[in-house]
Amino acid sequence: MAGLELLSDQGYRLDGRRACELRKVQARTSVFAQADGSAYLEQGNTKALAVVYGPHETRGSRSKSLHDRAVINCQYSMATFSTAERKRRPHGDRKSSEMSLHLKQTFEAAVLTELYPRSQIDIYVKILQADGGNYSACVNAATLALVDAGIPMRDYVCACTAGFVEDTPLADLCHAEESGGGTSLALALLPRSGNIALLQMDARLHQDHLDALIEAAMTACKGVSKVLDGVVRQHLEEVSVLTRD
Repeated sequence: MAGLELLSDQGYRLDGRRACELRKVQARTSVFAQADGSAYLEQGNTKALAVVYGPHETRGSRSKSLHDRAVINCQYSMATFSTAERKRRPHGDRKSSEMSLHLKQTFEAAVLTELYPRSQIDIYVKILQADGGNYSACVNAATLALVDAGIPMRDYVCACTAGFVEDTPLADLCHAEESGGGTSLALALLPRSGNIALLQMDARLHQDHLDALIEAAMTACKGVSKVLDGVVRQHLEEVSVLTRD
């Protein structure tokens, strides 16, 4: 990463944030009445929509179903207009398939699938606007959608990115910081237990720097957790007011 461009001498980033400061996170749940659960989330300028269906009977071949737990099916996609580069993004391309697999692995670590044997839970996530941290925004939106669907989890799953500029760890990277050429990682955390659901790095990093980068990402995830918890509590208050009326 080009340090002079991405981090000023005063310690400010391109968008005016401090090194470990999160982008603004806004979200709401129950945005689709037809789905069992849904959520819309903005993490900075990255915007994601998540929809959950299930648990329901396994579709297609019966060999896909598991006798002791539910199968989690994840599909990730990006809207054609999500980036400045206008191009068709087929569902089956390599990047989408890889992201779908990462989301599946993440939520298999959090959802109590053993409560729903021989069934399936579908999670569909779409990036409407991309400005860095696509995986993180998808995880955070899908977590809210699962809560909205009433599917029990061990904890919220919160995700965030982190990277280095001149030996300074930065949390919650925007697109310019991600594409700056340095090492970055994406981390999904179960905050109460401190267990890591998924950790992904896209370049080599010296072992001496790894702990600091993971620590920055975990601290950021805990900050995201408070925001998601506030969104869920606010939605519950709104629903309880409507039911009383």
